[in-house]
Amino acid sequence: VQLQASGGGSVQAGGSLRLSCAASGFRMELYAIGWFRQAPGKEREGVGCISSSGRAIYSRDSVKGRFTISRDNSKPMVYLQMNSLKSEDTAVYYCATRRSNWYCQDADSLDEYLDAWGQGTLVTVSS
Repeated sequence: VQLQASGGGSVQAGGSLRLSCAASGFRMELYAIGWFRQAPGKEREGVGCISSSGRAIYSRDSVKGRFTISRDNSKPMVYLQMNSLKSEDTAVYYCATRRSNWYCQDADSLDEYLDAWGQGTLVTVSS
């Protein structure tokens, strides 16, 4: 069981990147997926999440209006579109889920224990 985030890279402030999250070993389309990030020297924080159907989406205040979470269950893939990037968005980004009774509802959802994490992808934003 594994999730893999990809699509990171180096961009200048104001630029855009789209991250993708793919799964192996389980049917990702059945589960809510969360995006998280960890900046150098800081604790990991939740960026946002999306329900299994894609109808419920939550994003933390600091990225609202700039980041968009979406999914395509026919592939299946989950995406994090990041626009108007800032230097403070520099971090390793991860996607994660819990394969039982985890729902994307609000900020508290991102504080819950999740049991499937993948290797992250590094996003570097230069000013």
